[in-house]
Amino acid sequence: MADAKKLSSLDASFLYLETPEMPMHVGSMAIFRLPEGYEGDFFEEFKAMIASRLHVAPILKARLEKAPLDIDHPSWVEDDQFDIDRHIFRASLPEPRDRTTLERIVGWMHAKLLNRARPLWEFYVFEGMKDNEIGLYSKMHHACIDGGAGAALTSMIYDITPVPRQVDPPTARKVAPEPRDIAANLIDSYQQLWTQPFDPKAAPKSLELPRSGKSDLGSILFDNAMFQIESAVKFASSIPTMLKSVSDVVGKVSDPKSRDSLASMASPPTILNKTISSERSFAGTSISLSRAKAVAKASGGKLNDVVLALSSGVVRRYLISQGALPNKSLTAAVPISLREEGNADANNQVFGMICAIATDVDDPKTRLETIIAQSTKSKEMSHPLRALMPQVSNLSMLGAPIVTQILALLYSRSNLSDVLPPAANITVSNVPGPRQTLYAAGAELLHIFPVSISTHGIALNITVQSYRDQLDFGFIAGANIIPHVQVLCDMLPVEFEALEAAFAPPPSMTSAAE
Repeated sequence: MADAKKLSSLDASFLYLETPEMPMHVGSMAIFRLPEGYEGDFFEEFKAMIASRLHVAPILKARLEKAPLDIDHPSWVEDDQFDIDRHIFRASLPEPRDRTTLERIVGWMHAKLLNRARPLWEFYVFEGMKDNEIGLYSKMHHACIDGGAGAALTSMIYDITPVPRQVDPPTARKVAPEPRDIAANLIDSYQQLWTQPFDPKAAPKSLELPRSGKSDLGSILFDNAMFQIESAVKFASSIPTMLKSVSDVVGKVSDPKSRDSLASMASPPTILNKTISSERSFAGTSISLSRAKAVAKASGGKLNDVVLALSSGVVRRYLISQGALPNKSLTAAVPISLREEGNADANNQVFGMICAIATDVDDPKTRLETIIAQSTKSKEMSHPLRALMPQVSNLSMLGAPIVTQILALLYSRSNLSDVLPPAANITVSNVPGPRQTLYAAGAELLHIFPVSISTHGIALNITVQSYRDQLDFGFIAGANIIPHVQVLCDMLPVEFEALEAAFAPPPSMTSAAE
């Protein structure tokens, strides 16, 4: 990663929104099992393996370089003082050295901000667990990565056999040409701007103007001007698509049937939608993937609908136990990936939809059927917005970084989320993962529980990672809102059994089949 690469507006927003109470990194708590009779040093072997593969994911050696006066988005530059010992740590797990203890420590560690002077990731290896298990807590800033690119990084960390594969060493780095002065770049840019749009072989949306490649104030102003010109040309080429999207949105909003869908997306105030503290509570649990897919098939829905129904049932049970279940259905913010198949770029390509999750429905069968209908409507409402997202995800305005950070801090300190209507009540995300068994430095991967982000106003985040024939659920919450999120986690298997029973074939059909 020899050249500086400026963050997109979407990626940079995760930096600007971050406060001490609201870290914006994502991670996982992976559980490994060492082979019988293992006598090596897993920590050292794992660290050596990662060190030999860092070139596969250049973002892991990139640090942030801020623009002067914070007038523009920062850039990723290669950390010339990179030291892997500042990123992979041997951690200590106190007695009784079980998963519950590990979860408690992971919740505590996930609340700590990453050091922005270094590349924004850390691994912690917990050895000496029961049953020959190893815990690995990892975290990486959301400015680097989203779920889709995170899955691509697994190819660097994991192998499909106990014997780590050989990864080709990095190729010799090309010597970067000397940056030209701004005047020369300006002349080239002017010429390209006026010739390329009239070149029938070059589409306007592919216009790429030169950059100074420097970090002084004048160069940043010049580069931003080039970016604005590029953006204007690309924007112009996208106007027909955007107008169609806007027309579709207006058409849906004006449709009386769609107004009911919009009303269902309004989120009621709950005890979960308050200002969070700088502490986190985390827990994880697993259910069978094949059984969850069987429920999805029986209900005529998708796996995502089953995940939403399970999350709904768990939250419903918890709020009833607290005497705080609203009459109106809660809603979930559901991230949707915009990443093209095979795209492994280390950036964020995602937007989301709001979906009612039928917490006002008592019967599990009816609740899932209601969620299937609601999620279909939400997808229809949000679909026209997909075409707009690439156009708005990289808007840039000089001075925006410092202004956004001030506003984020004011929002955090003012406790506005205690009084404003919530955009959604919970966050639910489902990340598809590998079906085959994976290994790291010879140890078998048993589970990979996601550890995601809690925010002011949306304290509870439920993220699911599929692996082999299991769904690994990671529950994280602001500890001042849900002090022991394990309570919700323990409800999930019970809720899953209830949902399975609701869609089980009648006894008469089972007897006939036998």
